[in-house]
Amino acid sequence: MKDRKNRLATNFLGIDLENPIFTGSGCFAFGTEYKEYFDPNELGAIVIKGLTMEPRPGNKGSRIAETPAGMLNSVGLENPGIDYFEKHTLKEIKKYIDVPIVANINGSVLEQYVELTKRLDKLDEIKMLELNISCPNVKDGGMAFGANPEMARLVTREVRKVTKKPLLVKLSPNVTNIVEIAKIVEEEGADAISMINTLLGMAIDINTGKPILGNIYGGMSGPAVKPIALRMIHQVSQAVSIPILGMGGISNAQDAIEFFLAGASVISLGTAFFPNPLVALEVKEGLQKYCEERNLSNISEIVGFAHSDDGVAYRKRLENRK
Repeated sequence: MKDRKNRLATNFLGIDLENPIFTGSGCFAFGTEYKEYFDPNELGAIVIKGLTMEPRPGNKGSRIAETPAGMLNSVGLENPGIDYFEKHTLKEIKKYIDVPIVANINGSVLEQYVELTKRLDKLDEIKMLELNISCPNVKDGGMAFGANPEMARLVTREVRKVTKKPLLVKLSPNVTNIVEIAKIVEEEGADAISMINTLLGMAIDINTGKPILGNIYGGMSGPAVKPIALRMIHQVSQAVSIPILGMGGISNAQDAIEFFLAGASVISLGTAFFPNPLVALEVKEGLQKYCEERNLSNISEIVGFAHSDDGVAYRKRLENRK
């Protein structure tokens, strides 16, 4: 965007970002794996692979299954653990990445969430924390916390006590009432909401008659989940006063624009990186052009506009800016 006014500059939770494009935890690993394709500093922020207190080998058996307009994953939070991350991974990240880093926190029990948060709170390189209470592809931890309103309340409250860093809470779509849980985590001190995580699904091999994934069930992501994500963000953004990091099936700039209109302040790209490693650059350019063509000073001007019942007002607003 040299010699062009940057219309994507964003302040999110008090942190200045060049643009509102984040990466989905797990889809961009630790931020350096894509450096052969593009400079990761072109992003607004990077949400790194989920961390746990102990090293985790992940789930056994097949971990990925293709689905129409998406994929199922059952990786199971494979990661080296916080000790290795502090001693080795973080040093490698610092060699290549200058944009804000968001750590994704996971645990099997409450105490692990709290202890991991304490450790990450001491790392200056970590600018924000994403509390994952919604991972559907592990047999303990996240799913149980994210699907139970009172457990969501408890883990958010206890984690909030031990960190001063901006705290995002990642919500699960695998619930009856996501608005209720969003309100609860806001009450307990969340600075923002991250949504949606993957939907719980499965795939079966008709030749063997067995589930394809080793864990049987996995998290569904990709373009197929986009309408569900939009609906949930639209609902939640009208019920809470804290901002939303929106994700779920974003594959291009048009998708991203829909998420801003629904109420997301920033957006995250995940599964789209697999078929198109350059998707973030394409979305970034598309958002910039969208603002330029409509004479918008900043992409934030459209956030939440879909809350209005008057679509004519939106069209007139853009027409008057041309």
